[in-house]
Amino acid sequence: MIRFLCLGLWRDRSRSLFPLLTVILGVMLTVVMFTWIKGFEVNFLQTSARLGSGHVSVMSRAYAAEADQLPNDLALTGNADLLERLRREFPAFAWTPRIRFAGLLDLPDEQGETRAQGPVGGLAVDLFSVTSPEPGILDLKPALVSGTLPGKKGEILLAHDFASRLGIAPGAAATMIVGTMNSATSTANFTIAGTFRFGTPAMDRAMAVMDIADARAVLDMEDAAGEIVGFFKAGSYDREMAESEAARFNARHASSPDPFAPQMEPLLKLSGMGQMLGWMDIMLGTIVVVFLATMFIVLWNTGLMGNIRRYGEIGVRLAMGETKGHVVRSMIGESLVIGFIGSIIGTALGLAAGYYVQRHGIDFSAMMRNASMLMTTKLHTQVTGTAYFIGFIPGLAATVLGAVTAGRAIYKRQTSRLLKELET
Repeated sequence: MIRFLCLGLWRDRSRSLFPLLTVILGVMLTVVMFTWIKGFEVNFLQTSARLGSGHVSVMSRAYAAEADQLPNDLALTGNADLLERLRREFPAFAWTPRIRFAGLLDLPDEQGETRAQGPVGGLAVDLFSVTSPEPGILDLKPALVSGTLPGKKGEILLAHDFASRLGIAPGAAATMIVGTMNSATSTANFTIAGTFRFGTPAMDRAMAVMDIADARAVLDMEDAAGEIVGFFKAGSYDREMAESEAARFNARHASSPDPFAPQMEPLLKLSGMGQMLGWMDIMLGTIVVVFLATMFIVLWNTGLMGNIRRYGEIGVRLAMGETKGHVVRSMIGESLVIGFIGSIIGTALGLAAGYYVQRHGIDFSAMMRNASMLMTTKLHTQVTGTAYFIGFIPGLAATVLGAVTAGRAIYKRQTSRLLKELET
């Protein structure tokens, strides 16, 4: 029977070509949009973890409540003991302290007078320890645009675009003015070792990267840090494990009433990222439904017109004793063949496009200059196992629904009328 239906579709291209092209296009777009949204999610998670708060973040309860304001006066103290305990009890993560702060960068002229100033955001990480994972996590060498990486105390990196606006080059001196942990004002002189570009507008706009020892000295945060961040040693983010490990850590401190007691948060619970990814999943479902509805309408109209044109054929089949139900089932079989072949071709084309963009990416820097999210401007798709079959949902469902809806006309049409049309 399947062979008979396939031969009929092959010989009568007028009833198979347009539906097949419709399915191919719809499935291809579904697969491409799926890989694009998944790529957006991966980009967002990886960049937020790498340049932000890691896969999990340990901070004081008071700091966590106001984390968006970078309240270093509420930072964790006694970091050495806590860091050692985290490395011993949670070995799945690579742990490292970080301090994020805001300040003012002052550039002196030859006489020592201010010639330029600019607000700057600071990221202090462990740059010099032999066991520190930070240089590899931040990818500082590939991000370096000019100069060198900091090699000693008092050297910092500056965002290349920010340095260009201020007219400062590697080797120049700069003074940083910041508020300390104790709510005082502090100044410190630094040398610009080099400039960087992470490809993330939020970081490249006005950011400085320095060693955490220098930051602790200027911020009066000896043995303190805003956060102790953890990165999965396996590399990729494991949502279930991050949440379970955070729950295990927090259960040990649940009985403490101290607002400065440590608290662990997984990445998706920080800065509303879980809600944002939830909206992405809704968007993905909406896209599949939209394509399904569009393809259903197109294929329904195509099937309806095809049935009208085939009334003579249907009349012959009924006259030979075939039942209406069998006729409709054969039409559904034809739609399944078209849907299956179209889904295979559409999925193959969608995966080819997805793999190409996954490898080469698309540069959106012109559209993301003012972006505040931690995302790189070169976006890539992400081909996952789901991408291999998600296109079959609209591809098969739309063709079957279209055939069933169009086939209702056969039941509504009287057999005598179909035979009459055969005579004419």
